Amino acid sequence: MNSFDRRARPGDRPGRAIFLVWAGLCGLLLAMAGSDVAQGRVPDSADSLRLAQVRDLIAGQGWYDLHQYRIAVGDGMLMDMSRLVDAPLWLSITLLTPLVGQAAAEQATMIAAPLLILGLVLAVVGRLAWRLHGVEAAVFTCLAAGLAPAIVEQVQPLSIDHRAYQILAAALALWAISWRSPMNGGAAAGLAMAAGCMISVEMLPLTAAFGGVLALRWLREPQLRGWLVAYMQIMALGMVAVFALTRGVADLAVHCDVISPPQIGFFLVSALGVGAIAALPQLTRPMLFALFCLVGALALGFVALTGGQCLAPPLGLLDQMACGHGYQATSGWVPVWRQDAALAVPALFQGLIALVIGVVLTMRSKDWLRHWWLEYSLLLVVALIAGVLNFGSMAFAAVIGAIALGWLADRIARAARNADWWGSRLAGVLALVAVVMPAAPVIAVSKLATHSTGGGPESLRESGCGLQGDAHLLDQLAPSVLFSPPGIAPTLLHSSRHTVVAVRHRRAQRAMRDVTDAFSGNSETARPIVARYRADYVVICSGLRESTDLMAIGGKASLAARLLRDDPPSWLEPVDLRGSPQLKVWRVQ
Repeated sequence: MNSFDRRARPGDRPGRAIFLVWAGLCGLLLAMAGSDVAQGRVPDSADSLRLAQVRDLIAGQGWYDLHQYRIAVGDGMLMDMSRLVDAPLWLSITLLTPLVGQAAAEQATMIAAPLLILGLVLAVVGRLAWRLHGVEAAVFTCLAAGLAPAIVEQVQPLSIDHRAYQILAAALALWAISWRSPMNGGAAAGLAMAAGCMISVEMLPLTAAFGGVLALRWLREPQLRGWLVAYMQIMALGMVAVFALTRGVADLAVHCDVISPPQIGFFLVSALGVGAIAALPQLTRPMLFALFCLVGALALGFVALTGGQCLAPPLGLLDQMACGHGYQATSGWVPVWRQDAALAVPALFQGLIALVIGVVLTMRSKDWLRHWWLEYSLLLVVALIAGVLNFGSMAFAAVIGAIALGWLADRIARAARNADWWGSRLAGVLALVAVVMPAAPVIAVSKLATHSTGGGPESLRESGCGLQGDAHLLDQLAPSVLFSPPGIAPTLLHSSRHTVVAVRHRRAQRAMRDVTDAFSGNSETARPIVARYRADYVVICSGLRESTDLMAIGGKASLAARLLRDDPPSWLEPVDLRGSPQLKVWRVQ
C-alpha cells in the first residue's frame, strides 16, 4: 500500500443515492427548460452553431472538413469545434432518425445528451466524495455540483456545446489522481485532460495545475514520480491520437484558439523531458526543480519557434471593437466582473467557501489526507483564477469545489438534525441552502419567467423576437446571403437554409467588425459593406439588446435605428413574411 491508499467502504454503496439525486435534478432542469423544449428554443448561439455543424456532418460533409460553408467568409469559415463533441450527437441523431424522423431525433438528442453528461459528472464526484466522507457527503456533493450556476448553464436540456464534456474531464482527472496506482491514476488523468484540451484550449490552465500538483508529489516523495510521468506521457500521446482522429493531416496550420502542432509539440517535449528526468539517479529537490524549469523552458521555446503568436492570450488576438461589441460580449470568454451578477456572485461565493473548507481540511488532516487536501486546494485556486478571468471556466471550479461543499453541507445537516431548538434547525436549513444552491432560486425564476412581457431589450432567448420559431419562414425565399447582426446569425443557420455574413466567433472578427460598422453607421456607409458580402437580404430583430446596442453606437441616424423604426433607406425593399412583427426583412436593391 502506498501513501495514497483509500479507505474501503464495502458496506455502503452510493450508487442508488447518486442516481436519485441525478433523477431529481433532471426533473428540475426539464421543468426549468420546459418552455424552451416545447418551442425548440436553443439556449445559446454556440449550441446553434454546434447543431448546424452536426447537421452538415449528417448531410455528408467530410469528417475532417470543419468548415461552415454557410458563413460568408471567403470559402466558408474553419470552425474551432471538435469532432469529439460532434460524434455522440451525430451518432444519436443518426440512430434515432429512422425511428422518429430527424427533427424529433435532434430534439431527443439535445435533451438527453447534456443530462447524461450530468449523470456521469455526478457519478464521478459522488464516488470520490463517498470514498472520502461517506454516502451523505456524496449526496450533498452531487447536489452542490448539479445546482452550481456555472454547471447548470452547461448541462441544461438543449445545451449541446462543448463545455459539459470539459466539466466531465475535470471531474475524471480529479477522481483519477486519488487512485491507488500512480500509473493508472496518472494515465487516466492525462487522458481526461488531453480530451478536454482538444475540445477547447480554455482547459489549459487546469491541465497545468494537475501537472503542478503531481510534480509536487514527486518533489515530496521521489517514489511517486510515476504520477507525473504517466500523466504527461499519456496526455501527449492522447493529444496526438485525438488530433489524428478528429483533425487528420489536412490542417497542420498554426491555430492559437485550438490545439495545433505547436501546442502538441509543447506537450511532447514536456513528456519526453519528464521521462528523461525520471530515468536519472535520485536527485535533490533543488536539482529536480531546476530540471522541471529547464523542461518547461524547452517546451515553451518549441512553441516560440513554431507558433510564437500562441504565447499571447487567445483573446489578445481579437479586434478590440469586434471583441467588445461582438464575440466577447456574449460568450464564455468574459471576465467575472462583466458577467451577470445573478450567476457570478453565487459562483464566486461557492468557490471561495470551498477554498476555505479545503484549507481547513488541509490543516486538520494528517498523512496522505493532508497532502490530498493541499493538492485539492491548489487545483481550486487555479480553477478560480481561470474562472475570474474567463467566466466559462468557472464551471471547473464548481465541479472541483463541490467535494468540499459536500463535506460542509453534510456537517451542517448533522448539526441541524441534532439541534434541540427549532431556531437552530431553521438556521441550519438556511445555511444548507446557502452552501448547496445559492443561485437556484434566481436561476429557476429567470427560467420560468422566460418570454414574459417585460419591458426593454433582451437577449434572443428571452425576447419576443420569435426568431427561433419564425426563422423557417425565411425559407419562402430562395437560398440567399443574409446580412444580420452576429447574435442572431447562428439561429438563422440552424433554422433556415440561408447563408449568413458573421457570427459571434473569434474566427469571424473581421466580418463581425464589418457588420457592426454597417448597422451602427449611416445608410451611406452601410451600403458598400453589404454589397461587399454580396448580401441578398438584410435581417434584424427588434426587442433585442443586440439591436438596441447597435443603434446606441451609431445614434438615430444609424442603419440599425432606421430599420428598427421601419424607415429603411431607398436601397432596401421591405419583405413581408407574415411572421413575427419583430422579425424584419428587407431585399437589397
